Amino acid sequence: MKHTKPSDLERLRQRISRLDGQSIDELYGLEPVWEPAGGARLSPEEFVAVRCPYCGERLETRVDLTADEPQYVEDCEVCCHPIQIRYSFEDGDIVDFEANILE
Repeated sequence: MKHTKPSDLERLRQRISRLDGQSIDELYGLEPVWEPAGGARLSPEEFVAVRCPYCGERLETRVDLTADEPQYVEDCEVCCHPIQIRYSFEDGDIVDFEANILE
């Protein structure tokens, strides 16, 4: 019986099938902040309804709960004025949220 050498394509398929999440992160130089299957209670982001302090339009903004600084500036989607967003959270829940005119 003659033993055949696997083709380049077959070797590549075997290498890819052995990759796991951690190997892929290392390959691309990524640092995962949150893994859905990791059992982490804290969701990395939450969407919050905001009223623009300039034009009064109701908007929805994404709050990044993994950020080091619990404040940021976001422009209103309607009037384009800058809105200063401040928040604090405890145990994965937002406990205080403000949307003010940028001073």
